[in-house]
Amino acid sequence: MRYKCMNKFNGILSIFLLITVFSLCSCTDDDSFSTSTNNILSFSKDTIKLDTVFSRIPTPTQSFWVYNKSDKGIRCTSVKLRQGNQTGFRVNVDGTYLSEVMGYQISNVEIRKNDSIRIFVELTSPMNGKLSPQELEDDLVFSLESGVEQKVNLNAWSWDAEILSNVKVKDDMTLSSERPIIIMGGITVDSAATLRIPAGQTIFFHSGAGIDVYGQLLCEGEETRNVVLRGDRIDNMFDYLPYDMVSGQWKGIHFHESSYNNRIAYTDIHSTFDGIVCDSSDVSREKLEMVGSVVHNCQGDGLNLRNSSVKLYNCQVTNTLGDCIKAIGGSVIIQHCTLAQFYPFDSQRGVALYFKNEEKSPMTLYCLNSLITGASEDVITGQQNDSTELFDYYFVSSLLRTPVVEDTVRFKDIIWENPSDTILSGKKHFKQVDMSTQHFDFHLDSISPAIGKANPIYALPKDREGKSRDATPDMGCYEF
Repeated sequence: MRYKCMNKFNGILSIFLLITVFSLCSCTDDDSFSTSTNNILSFSKDTIKLDTVFSRIPTPTQSFWVYNKSDKGIRCTSVKLRQGNQTGFRVNVDGTYLSEVMGYQISNVEIRKNDSIRIFVELTSPMNGKLSPQELEDDLVFSLESGVEQKVNLNAWSWDAEILSNVKVKDDMTLSSERPIIIMGGITVDSAATLRIPAGQTIFFHSGAGIDVYGQLLCEGEETRNVVLRGDRIDNMFDYLPYDMVSGQWKGIHFHESSYNNRIAYTDIHSTFDGIVCDSSDVSREKLEMVGSVVHNCQGDGLNLRNSSVKLYNCQVTNTLGDCIKAIGGSVIIQHCTLAQFYPFDSQRGVALYFKNEEKSPMTLYCLNSLITGASEDVITGQQNDSTELFDYYFVSSLLRTPVVEDTVRFKDIIWENPSDTILSGKKHFKQVDMSTQHFDFHLDSISPAIGKANPIYALPKDREGKSRDATPDMGCYEF
């Protein structure tokens, strides 16, 4: 009996020893590192391009993978930034930041066979002292134990900008620079001050920044030299989609109760939360006049107007999660404008035009020679909330995407856009409406029934636009 037990024990011991030997052999194989020049690394990207970036502004993080596809481990004697800290690139190698203390390099990085590591890259570029973007380059160098040297190129274009934080406009001020202007925190215009933004100026707003106007804002763009107000992200969300085409990048413009006589001329406002908000004020005084301007791609409303006197001439208001124009009370004139609601990021988008009255907020609306359309079957909503207050509106010589209204007093010379007869839900009016790639061109296409159908009586006067117009103008905004 004892003999059988010993045999059983010896058998178990033998199996254990065999397992140990195989394990040691396996570990030895896994731990072996090649010094052959044939065994090299491969990379998910051979160049990391950060496109154009603003100097002194940290970029978003990019990453890439380093693969060892050989049958032996590979050891890097060092991974380093070739130029150290001279270019502003920051690198993290498999969880280790290449810091100044480390000399911007790391030693003895091991990548086992059929394994990989991930590397993260950021950039805060130094000032270059030039007016135009300057190319910035560095290499991340992998020195293998075999003596082979491999590299991944790091590349960007650095653009010097004026960075302004929490701007307080207490006296009349003109905001201009030869360099791009980046606003951090926002701009506040005091009630006794006027802020002017001259023609040709582009203002970049950081996330959450905008313009709060208690006094007066004058955007003085010209037909050939627009003012541009936009977000400060100049990189891409996807290869086909720049952040500049994504809504909600900055706060927008807010005209507070004390603000009057604002004028926005030939200005491009896009990719905001709310494009423009006008607080309730004295309707006998003009709150805002807009001429030849665009409000596009907003995560809220394009224009949110409360009990204010607002005039829009030759303007485009398009693609908003809320309403393109929301007017609650006040006096609003919409003349030779295009309102088009094709917001691509949410099917629950608002309408192109929403207007209503409320208690102590009478509503007067005139829409002349304008084009109002969108992806839905009905993109116009009027609502009388208080029968004791004035609710007066007129649509004249316009193309409307809404069910036919049998009212020849309030609706005169209207082209009614019947959804069942319209190709691709109103898109046929415009040169490009691509909701999948977010590319839009709201210039009228030659097949649009709005071509040559506006009433010359309501065409914009020469002194407002600065040039004569055709005898039979188009509905919607003129060519910018």
